[in-house]
Amino acid sequence: MTINPNRNKYYVKGMHCRSCELLIEKKLQENENINSVKASTSKGTVDIEYKNRAPSISDLNKTFKKDNYVFSTQPVTKGYESNNLTLSISIALLIIFIFIIINNLGLASNLFGISSPTSLPTFFLFGLFAGFSTCAALVGGIILSMSKQWADIHIKSDSKEVKAPPQIFFNVGRVIGFAFFGALLGGIGSLINLSLKIGPLAIIAISVVMIITALQMVGIKFANNVRIGFPKSISKLVLDENNFKSRYMPFLMGALTFFVPCGFTITAQSLALMSGNAVQGGLIMLMFSLGTLPSLLIIGFSGQKLSKKPGISSIYMKVAGFLILFFALFNINSQLAVLGTRNIDDFVRAIKNVTVTKESNANIEYDLPPIVNGKQVIRMDASAGGYVPSYFKVRVGVPVRWEINDKGTSGCTNAIISRSFFKDEIPLTPGQTSIKEFTPEFVGAYKFSCWMGMVSGVIEVVDYGE
Repeated sequence: MTINPNRNKYYVKGMHCRSCELLIEKKLQENENINSVKASTSKGTVDIEYKNRAPSISDLNKTFKKDNYVFSTQPVTKGYESNNLTLSISIALLIIFIFIIINNLGLASNLFGISSPTSLPTFFLFGLFAGFSTCAALVGGIILSMSKQWADIHIKSDSKEVKAPPQIFFNVGRVIGFAFFGALLGGIGSLINLSLKIGPLAIIAISVVMIITALQMVGIKFANNVRIGFPKSISKLVLDENNFKSRYMPFLMGALTFFVPCGFTITAQSLALMSGNAVQGGLIMLMFSLGTLPSLLIIGFSGQKLSKKPGISSIYMKVAGFLILFFALFNINSQLAVLGTRNIDDFVRAIKNVTVTKESNANIEYDLPPIVNGKQVIRMDASAGGYVPSYFKVRVGVPVRWEINDKGTSGCTNAIISRSFFKDEIPLTPGQTSIKEFTPEFVGAYKFSCWMGMVSGVIEVVDYGE
């Protein structure tokens, strides 16, 4: 086996995602002295095959200074600074604490529900967050390189359409493309839910993808061994301006940036798929792309990338990673409720019940309901914040009349499901009382929840006399 004398391996600090690999490879391949480049996030290395002189560390660091990548000849032993990690966790916990308060107030389903139209401004903010992250550096580089090529090709044209700034065509194409492909993802999600009847399992699987993406954004090395996103060959095709030399080049490139891997974009794509609705999926990606618009327009018209102070981009990415990790786990917990299996809510409810039992010998919540006209009658108030009470005990084999008083539901809380008792859902209308009758046939504890699983409760079925 012979060793190629014109190939060097460099170690890189700050390369934490697939878009980072593409950015490094694209920049270095513009150097005429370099034949090929292979960047690996999982290894933290960049293999460069060159013609005459090996790229020096100083030259590489100068080239990638604004991108916050640091090259060296020795392995990077420290993945991230402990101070940055502590600060990132603190910021993320503060945001999570605010979310929990919002959730307890019953507003979370409106602001964060993937199927709620009122949540669309949240996806815009998510896009705005992504637009000023290091992930935007790759798309920003595409814009700058594309603008130069556009000028070289069309500088002598008299057409007003051709003379118009290519950044406009690029961003219009990006917004339309994201909306179109987002609608396709939402449609695919709808097919999964309707034909396979495994909607909750599909959402859990997608949430696992989000978890892996989040771990990559946080800087967990083993997560980088998992390749998430479209094939690298597709991304490189999009990044090559030579493939788009027509006057529609900017529009096409903008639309196809949908396939450029980025933790933020992958998360938004996952949410569009989870929505299970073509219209909602399209709107999610539309609002996300509109959120990224300000930063890309600044890059395009200023001709410079948005630079950050050293360390800020690292904190920025880690905070986003921790938040995506939390919401992925939140999704999984919610879908366990939809499936009728135990989740965190059951442990919280158990702790509360133990506390009540210790404080009072007579706990009305555990009493069996009265029987009226041969039916057990249970009553519950439903609101956007949850169900009161959220626990019932009923007799097995005796029909149940469930009266639900809607005191202000919204979003996903406007319907109740319980697959263990009935296949359909109980629609709720604010200010009205909905009634559902069913007969529990087996002893056990069974979950009920809103159709997204964000709020839930338990109906325990017991033998008479227990």
